[in-house]
Amino acid sequence: MTKKPTTWKRVPQSSPPLLRFSPTAWAKLLFLRDYGETEVGGFGIAARDDLLFVEDLRLVKQDCTWTHVKFDDDSVADFFDEQVDLGRSPEQFARVWVHTHPGDCPLPSCTDEQTFDRVFGRTEWAVMAILSRQGPSYARLRFNAGPGGEIEIPITVDYSRPFEGSDRYAWEQEYGTNVLPEPPIRAANARRRRSAQPASTRLDDETENEFQDAWFDYLEDEENPKGFEF
Repeated sequence: MTKKPTTWKRVPQSSPPLLRFSPTAWAKLLFLRDYGETEVGGFGIAARDDLLFVEDLRLVKQDCTWTHVKFDDDSVADFFDEQVDLGRSPEQFARVWVHTHPGDCPLPSCTDEQTFDRVFGRTEWAVMAILSRQGPSYARLRFNAGPGGEIEIPITVDYSRPFEGSDRYAWEQEYGTNVLPEPPIRAANARRRRSAQPASTRLDDETENEFQDAWFDYLEDEENPKGFEF
């Protein structure tokens, strides 16, 4: 009796996750990064069937300096309302946090890390993505559910789906409406005040992004007819 040779089945290798931007969304991010001299931040709008594919980037009202962005609570709440009215879920519009760095380093600052922990620490997953003015980028995917974990992921532009052309006029309007650069003198005075304070209080001042409290109060409100959860 001849023994049949053993047939080994190849176990499929899963592809590592990528944060992918449509060409239009990437062009808009580049435009917003280079339009002013400060940092600028926003939310990636993801495809319903692919939550790591960013189709658009949206700004909310924000006070900006060369090293700091502070979102306006009411503007964030209005943005959430608008997105839900459009039929999108929070996973599509409130999981990918994108911002720029005016210098050449895309690595997260201490303030970025504090904000990522405080604002997105209660979501099942979230992404922090940073693009520097000189071109290098950084992205990290974090899982808060279960045992948790995080991994740095590449950023790429995906041309495989249909995409729209650029709209410089609309992007200028969106920037002008939402981005409020802090005057250099005021920003310098604020930095001096922080540096004069004890380190224990300085960290709290540097993480003044209070908008996250309003987000979760809004989203966890049992009387909220939208009924979406984080």
